[in-house]
Amino acid sequence: MMDAARKPLADDDEVFKALASPVRRRMLDVLKESPRTTGALCELFSEIDRTTALQHLRVLEAADLVTGRKVGRERHLSLAPLPIKRIHDRWISDYTAAAVQLLADLDER
Repeated sequence: MMDAARKPLADDDEVFKALASPVRRRMLDVLKESPRTTGALCELFSEIDRTTALQHLRVLEAADLVTGRKVGRERHLSLAPLPIKRIHDRWISDYTAAAVQLLADLDER
């Protein structure tokens, strides 16, 4: 069993794994524009078969980057941005602050 301190690290690993694929990043871009049904999303990725598209969706859902809800026979998918915000807050925001400070220091010279 994983203790609470290690769970965010495992969650981050799932997010990075999901974001490693260009296809999955494109899927997230599409869902950022608007929610889609599974079928509509799969149609947009005609270069891969439906089974492969569904495998990519499972990876995104495992990382909590995509949520789905059933509406009748359809499954409606939406982007879930909180894992990306968590990555930003942990890995990017400190570096951004340092870069801004560096630029401010250069401006003062």
